[in-house]
This record gives sequence, structure tokens and C-alpha cells, in this order.
Amino acid sequence: MRIKLGSLAILLFLITQGASALTVDELIAKNIEARGGLDKIHAVQSVRFTGKLRFGSRDLPYVTLMKRPEMLRSEFTLQGMTAIRAFDGKDAWRISPFRGRVDPEKMSADETKVLKISADLDGPLVDYKSKGNVVEYLGTEDVDGTEAHKLKVTFKSGDIRYIYLDPDYFLEIRNVDVTRVRGAEQVEETDIGNYEKVEGVYFPYSMESGPKDGPKESAITIEKTELNVNLDESLFHFPAPKQ
Repeated sequence: MRIKLGSLAILLFLITQGASALTVDELIAKNIEARGGLDKIHAVQSVRFTGKLRFGSRDLPYVTLMKRPEMLRSEFTLQGMTAIRAFDGKDAWRISPFRGRVDPEKMSADETKVLKISADLDGPLVDYKSKGNVVEYLGTEDVDGTEAHKLKVTFKSGDIRYIYLDPDYFLEIRNVDVTRVRGAEQVEETDIGNYEKVEGVYFPYSMESGPKDGPKESAITIEKTELNVNLDESLFHFPAPKQ
């Protein structure tokens, strides 16, 4: 009798699991809805994030600008010098004064593809098929005590991002990016949290990043988010030579 009851319990468990199993598209739909809905997400044409970048024991002024379709500029300032990384939809460039390079320089193709992914204002799950992203559901995995839904995103570049969604709120709580730069694989883990609603859309206000299974080397705390601000496209283009 125990065997029969056990078999029945297993059968009922499998039926329940099958009935409640979520597909990729269902999970993505829940994530989009949790963020505020597709219409509100699409309505964001530009954004300015202002906050602090913690590197080591220092809190540095930090700004990120984003504009459709694929423009990105991030900068932080220390001792009157500002480091910049930018992407204008085609070319990526940087100014690295702390490495002794005060003039703008173009970034490599490998570095450019990484910035291109970061410049997607909606994120890789929204309209993923039209972007050429491939998304797979890998079940659940423990993230600091939370059984998070795990999605694998493969970009057209071949790089991969593992996205972990909170099982209750369906917002991202961790990303793991696997990229190849100059032939070497790099794996970076980013913990995401402290979501706040801005004009109907939820944005994370804290991000801590570092090598997977290693210490978080940097942390970004957002203090202000401004949507649909007027951003001149020249901010994202490679600067013209000084006359």
C-alpha cells in the first residue's frame, strides 16, 4: 500500500509540476509586467542615472546616460579627472586618465560588443526574438538562499548572459556575463537589487559586480533616475579632434 501511495504521490507531483511549469515566454512576460509593462518600458526614450561608484574604499561621482536605439555613456570622476566609456550605436571609445590616457581612443571589437549589449535600454529579454537573442529556461538555482528562475541568453555575438529572476517578483536579482575579450573568457557576476519605481517603471538602484566566485570589486548606487531627458547625440560620438 505504501508503494501505491508513494507512486500516486509522485504522479500527482509530476502532474502538478508540469501544469505549473513556466515557459521562457511566460517568464519573460512576468518580468516585463513586473518592471511596469511593455508600453511603459517602450515609452522610455532616454535616461540619466546619477549616483556613486564605490571602488575600494572610495565613493566616486558616477553618471550613466542612455538613449535609443543603442547609445551609452558612463563616467566617473576622481581628483578632477573623469574616465569615460561610450558607445554611439556603432563605435565604442573611452578616455582613461587614470591609465595615463587623457585623449579619447577607440575600443577593440571585443570591447565594443560588450558595450553594445549594455547599451540596450530595454534589456535583452524585451523583444528578444527581433534582436536575434536566443533565450532558454534552465530551471531554478539557489541565489543566496532564493530559488531563482535561471534564463540563458545567447547574443548574436556568441556572448552569454545568465539572468536570475526572483521567484515571487520576477525581477532580476543576479546576472552572470560570459564574454570573450582578446581570446580569453571573462565571467562577471552582478548582484542587482533595491528596485524603485520611476514614472511607472522599476529600475535597480544597487549593482555589485566582480569575477564569478570572487569578491565584488565595484558597486554602483543610484541616487537619481531621470527619464526622457534631452541628450545630445554628440555626447555618445567619438570626440572630434581638438583644433
